[in-house]
Amino acid sequence: MSEGREDVRFPSGEADCAAWLYRPAAEGPAPLVIMAHGLGAVREMRLDAFARRFRDAGYAVLVFDYRHFGDSGGEPRQLLDIPRQLEDWAAAVEHVRGLPQVDPDRVAVFGSSFGGGHAILTAARDPRLAAAIAQCPFTDGLASAPTLGPVSTAKVSALAVRDELARLRRREPVRVALAGPPGSAALMATEDAAPGFLGLVPEGVDFTNAVAARVGLRIALHRPGRAAAKIAAPTMFCVCDGDSVAPAKATLRHASRAPRGEVFRYPIGHFDIYKGEAFERAVADQVDFLRRHVPPA
Repeated sequence: MSEGREDVRFPSGEADCAAWLYRPAAEGPAPLVIMAHGLGAVREMRLDAFARRFRDAGYAVLVFDYRHFGDSGGEPRQLLDIPRQLEDWAAAVEHVRGLPQVDPDRVAVFGSSFGGGHAILTAARDPRLAAAIAQCPFTDGLASAPTLGPVSTAKVSALAVRDELARLRRREPVRVALAGPPGSAALMATEDAAPGFLGLVPEGVDFTNAVAARVGLRIALHRPGRAAAKIAAPTMFCVCDGDSVAPAKATLRHASRAPRGEVFRYPIGHFDIYKGEAFERAVADQVDFLRRHVPPA
C-alpha cells in the first residue's frame, strides 16, 4: 500500500483487472468513483493525480486497467476490444457495490478520452449509478475519423486488415501505434498526439505505444455519445475546445441531449487537461460536481 491506496484485483470474464483502491479518511460506507483511462492508456498516466483529489475530498476511488493492458490479465496483450472494455466497466461496478466500505447507491463513474465514451455508455446502461464524469470524451467515431488525415487513415486501415486476417487465422496480432506524428501509421496522428499522449507516461513505467490494429476497423463506427440521451444520472462533460482527436463540436451536440448533463468547457487541447493549470481547474470543477450530486457525508 502506498499514498493511502491499496493494490487490488477484481474478476472480469476469463481474467481479472488490476486496480488501485483509495480509501478516504472518514469511516463508514463512502461514495466511490470508478476511474479508467482512454485509448490504450494505463492508470499511471495521471489518473492517480485525479484519484488523490477525489479521495482527499471524502470519496473512495477505484482506478483500474482494462484487461490486456498494464498489470491486468488477459491474452493477447495490447488487445483493445470495445465490448470487452465495457464488460470491464460493468465488472468494476459490480465489484465495488459488494465492498463493505462502499455505499452501493453512491457509485459514480469517471472516464477520460476513449474511456469517457465508455463512462457514457456505462451510465446509460446502469440507471443505479449516482453520477458520471466524461473528460475530453471520445463520443463520435465519425467525427474523429477525419482528424487522422488520409495518409494515416490508409496506413492504419492496411494494418487493421492484416490484423483481422491474423485474428481469423489465430496468429499473433499485427499492431499499430497509438500515437505518432501526422502521416504516420497511428490511431492518433495529430501534431499534439505523440508528445501529449506519451508525455503522460511517468519515468520508469514500462508502456507499449501500440495495440492490435483490428480496432482501427471499429473506431469510426463507435459512437458512444448517442447514449448520453439515456443517462438518468447527473453527467458532467469536460470538453476541451481545442481537442484534436475528439472534436468538441460532436461532444457538445451529444451532451446537449443528456437529461441532466452539465457542460464544462476549457480553452485547451485534448492532452492538456491532465497537467498544470488546466488540471487544477478541471479537477476542482469535478470535485465540486461530485459534492453537489454525490455528497460524501
